Amino acid sequence: MTRTASLLLIVACAAAMVAAPFFVYPAMLSKILCFALFACAFNLLVGYTGLLSFGHAMFYGGSAYITAYTIQSMGLPLEIGILSGVAAASLLGLGVGLLSIRRQGIYLTMITLAIAQMLFFFFLEAPFTGGEDGIQGVARGKLFGVVPLGSDRAVYFFVLCVFALGFFAVYRTVHSPFGQILRAIRENEARATSLGYDVQRFKLLAFVISAGLSGLAGGMKVIVFGMVSLTDVHWTTSGDVVLMALIGGIGTIAGPVLGAGVIITMQHYLAGLGEWVLAVQGGIFILLVTFMRRGLVGEVVHLLRKRRIEAGSS
Repeated sequence: MTRTASLLLIVACAAAMVAAPFFVYPAMLSKILCFALFACAFNLLVGYTGLLSFGHAMFYGGSAYITAYTIQSMGLPLEIGILSGVAAASLLGLGVGLLSIRRQGIYLTMITLAIAQMLFFFFLEAPFTGGEDGIQGVARGKLFGVVPLGSDRAVYFFVLCVFALGFFAVYRTVHSPFGQILRAIRENEARATSLGYDVQRFKLLAFVISAGLSGLAGGMKVIVFGMVSLTDVHWTTSGDVVLMALIGGIGTIAGPVLGAGVIITMQHYLAGLGEWVLAVQGGIFILLVTFMRRGLVGEVVHLLRKRRIEAGSS
């Protein structure tokens, strides 16, 4: 794809996002953007560094709890609440990363899951979390004390701006020298070490960045729905974000965004099916793994590269 075509595609996507809340339920769109940012953060870790975390909900939900408590119980502005959640998620990512990156493969994955389950029970029992009821009725307030966020449409545009900043941060990270080192670690960690890179330090930094962006997504979710519950830190939320990345395409920039849109849209419009929604998701996942192992965006990127190679050889 040429630079001009890429620019036109970006402009078209931006225009579609701006126009979307006038035709589609804004709260659902805001939820898609929150999970899209969450999936992009997860993809930065698994798709570009090769570290599979199955406990990423602890960053997403943990930040949501801190954000909700800061705004509701401490009476601080929403900006401070969101930043507090991001800081807490980043610190948690630092601690979890220090423990987990010492191992590889399934061992790393199980360590993240174990820590996430421990934190789930902490949020269940901690006095400030509201237990099974969670924290509800979090006021949106005004952005910077000026812009009211009372309507779902206003919140959507706020979430859209934050998502754009987060997505750009992921894009710049991936397309920077730091991102190239992360790819080298994913492809051949021993060779990256032999070239003189401190692999553990780069892994840890990737973990912290991914956790912080996941926390940003969790904080935005609180602003959208005015609440946080145990579902946000449950292992099924970690499973959802894994599914989003797989459906869209692990290791692609836009894949997690599309995957989040597919999953959240299905959950919204198929809600009448009850628990059968999970069966539908499972069926779609099986079909994609069988016939489109690179994911939706991954397959498109593969076909474009194949055609470019064929055109260059002819």
